[in-house]
Amino acid sequence: MATGRTHRPATRSRGIPEATVARLPLYLRALTALSERSVPTVSSEELAAAAGVNSAKLRKDFSYLGSYGTRGVGYDVEYLVYQISRELGLTQDWPVVIVGIGNLGAALAGYGGFASRGFRVAALIDADPALTGKPVAGIPVQHSDDLEKIIKDNGVSIGVIATPAGVAQQVCDRLVAAGVTSILNFAPTVLSVPDGVDVRKVDLSIELQILAFHEQRKAGEETAAGDVGSVPATARDASGDQGPDGDVPAVMPA
Repeated sequence: MATGRTHRPATRSRGIPEATVARLPLYLRALTALSERSVPTVSSEELAAAAGVNSAKLRKDFSYLGSYGTRGVGYDVEYLVYQISRELGLTQDWPVVIVGIGNLGAALAGYGGFASRGFRVAALIDADPALTGKPVAGIPVQHSDDLEKIIKDNGVSIGVIATPAGVAQQVCDRLVAAGVTSILNFAPTVLSVPDGVDVRKVDLSIELQILAFHEQRKAGEETAAGDVGSVPATARDASGDQGPDGDVPAVMPA
């Protein structure tokens, strides 16, 4: 959920819709997999299936990039990888700080996908003095007292918050004051930010609750189907059987 309003990547200023921007990483992931298998070209139908969208939507999205493919050949995989990476700003190095090095923060620090996608974990920050200097995923944890200096020294504009909910807003305020303009929030709370700051919220509990809703609905549908199948024969006879002429019930009410 993006809450910033004025700070927008270059793609949006060029007229690419927000929904298209949100799908570009899906296309890039599918294209990267194809590139790793040395697949030279891909049709819109094949790429759409791999990205989980329909082909008409994919072709529309790519038209915003000025990429239309070649009839009978498809899209050049390597060129699309470059084109989408450029639009997403992934052709440059983005230093990122992670604040809150608990279980989740430590797991994020060890995630190998950041570096391969243009993001460099520049620093790990935590308020616990016992963690200061301790290496996590090869990076020494620094104390939160030095947050502003760390942001400035590393030229950081993207911050990841993985703290408890109670301190997330305070951390967010300090990040913004230090010059961070984009925040990925894993804390289970909604952050308030000024204009010019983008926030993306990742709430695993909400996603699980949505899945629980669908599981409950599927279970209810199965129960309802079972109830219909187990209606006693006498009930079916009284409500639905017809007489020999097919027009009136075989047993008329008294």
